[in-house]
Amino acid sequence: MKKTTKRLMAALLPGVIFLASALGAHADPTKVGIGAEPYPPFTSPDASGQWVGWEIDMIHAVCAEAKLDCVVTPIAWDGLIPALQTKKIDMIMNSLSITDERKKVIDFSDKYTDKPSVIAGAKSETFDASPQGLSGKILGLQTSTNYAAYAKKHFAGSVAEIKEYQTQDEALQDLAAGRIDAVQADIVSLSDFLKTAAGKECCDIKGKIANDPAIMGVGQGVGLRKGDTELKDKINAAIKAVRANGTYAEITKKYFDFDIYGQ
Repeated sequence: MKKTTKRLMAALLPGVIFLASALGAHADPTKVGIGAEPYPPFTSPDASGQWVGWEIDMIHAVCAEAKLDCVVTPIAWDGLIPALQTKKIDMIMNSLSITDERKKVIDFSDKYTDKPSVIAGAKSETFDASPQGLSGKILGLQTSTNYAAYAKKHFAGSVAEIKEYQTQDEALQDLAAGRIDAVQADIVSLSDFLKTAAGKECCDIKGKIANDPAIMGVGQGVGLRKGDTELKDKINAAIKAVRANGTYAEITKKYFDFDIYGQ
């Protein structure tokens, strides 16, 4: 009986090893968190519901270079960092600014873009992006962003109201309708809005805000869990590679006619 059992195990063992190897070869996909709110031209769903845009193309390029099986995972913007911390996603790639405050709770890759923040307002009004220029105005922006933190620090004593929205689209709709006087956001997304029919008719860019690296950060990077050094090293190497091999430039010229990497 013992000999029969041994012979059976010997016959089955190669198959067991093969199955274990095959299962091990298919690692779990890497979930890449993006904001569920449309943020064109970086992220937005097309007519079929597929997410498209510069950031989506960059996710695919970076993941391919890093040999990661990535799945784009939309989550409400203000839930992205909690989702990363609780391992519902593995990284965030959604124009997340690298700030000292965020670095207390998550890690970042090297930057992969750097978009200056600007103020847009009605064409009919003349003002600049300073506290004095915004005096008495209603300023709109997306909640839970570095723009909100900046406005509360630098503009709260000057503006009539800082109005926060769940999405940037809502703020821009109110700007176009004249319900608010100005919007603070990055130059790329606001430039895209100003190309639309509503944007062309209503508004223009009033200027760049004064720099505050402690709040606005030093560019945008991939958000990663604290201590996930293996993934961080892969992503940093992939960002460097797509910059060097021309992939970054190829993707960028599909959406912009200017450099969005910064210095």
